[in-house]
Amino acid sequence: MILAPTRELVIQIEKDGKDLAKYTPLRVVAVFGGMDYRKQQEMLSHRHVDVIAATPGRLIDFMGQKIINLKKVEILVLDEADRMLDMGFLPDIRRIIYATPQKDQRQTMFFSATLSPEILRLASQWTKDPVKIEIDPGHAASESVNQKVYIVTEEEKFVLLYNLIHDEKLDRVIVFVNRRDTTRRLAHKCKEYGLNADILSGEVSQARRVRTLEDFKNGKIKILVATDVAARGLHIEGISHVINYDLPQEPEHYVHRIGRTGRAGADGISVSFADENSSFYIPAIEAVLGDSLACEYPDEGMLATLPKPIKIRVERPNPKKRTSAGSSRRPSRSSSTRRRRPPAPPKKKRPVS
Repeated sequence: MILAPTRELVIQIEKDGKDLAKYTPLRVVAVFGGMDYRKQQEMLSHRHVDVIAATPGRLIDFMGQKIINLKKVEILVLDEADRMLDMGFLPDIRRIIYATPQKDQRQTMFFSATLSPEILRLASQWTKDPVKIEIDPGHAASESVNQKVYIVTEEEKFVLLYNLIHDEKLDRVIVFVNRRDTTRRLAHKCKEYGLNADILSGEVSQARRVRTLEDFKNGKIKILVATDVAARGLHIEGISHVINYDLPQEPEHYVHRIGRTGRAGADGISVSFADENSSFYIPAIEAVLGDSLACEYPDEGMLATLPKPIKIRVERPNPKKRTSAGSSRRPSRSSSTRRRRPPAPPKKKRPVS
């Protein structure tokens, strides 16, 4: 049983699990909310399952329906444990863990980017004789990532973004922002200037998020404008640049964001914009990195005037357009059932003086 905080990470774990188990009889299933409810229900009901990757909410749903029984779990994995605590999953995780065998009858593993006191306390409760393993603790960020920070104003950020992508002909870039509404505005602006962009945030439906990630992996989308939903666990090959359009408010998120490039020994570039609203986050980021960030001003060519934008037509529903079958719009009454308006009362005649 592998627990993960986001649907995207669960889907990726399932894919990696199936690749690893390709030549074995092991069966790997993903359980997550937002889509494929009946499909997941059938996969769990009709055949045995060896590995389940799940988000806590959907897993508890199936546990309540007696579709999943965790009494035979041999290995329990909490992936991105610190992130799950940040997202408020602790009550759900407790319920799941108490449904598994006792800690001396299972192996329990925590994977976490940061080992906070809370994580260590929970690990001591839910494991027996735990062993702590740190991978390259002296380097928070990969040495294969070349980090740049440009000092700009808020007004200059999009100009710099466009010129970076256009001049260097970048074709696989993640642009990180802090807010969901910013993803919409920035992606729309990219399209106005001819840049192939789409968004990934918590407000996007699960089906669209899956489709967007696939299109990004396949090269149909060049620029992914995302919140920190895309900062953890996702492995997408060939991301040459990660751009922090907004510097993250949590310094640890900086490390996760730039970790989307320079993976598996490849070289990558991280570019961050430090404006008047976010430059004061830099000292905290440097403290997490254990190193200083070299900040510089972009040259004049990188702030060159933008071309004229293209008008993007925004489709809005037409209230006069006939709706298709199955819509929620009320159908018109037939002539036989249409309510007739009562006749108006006769006008009174004025007396003639």
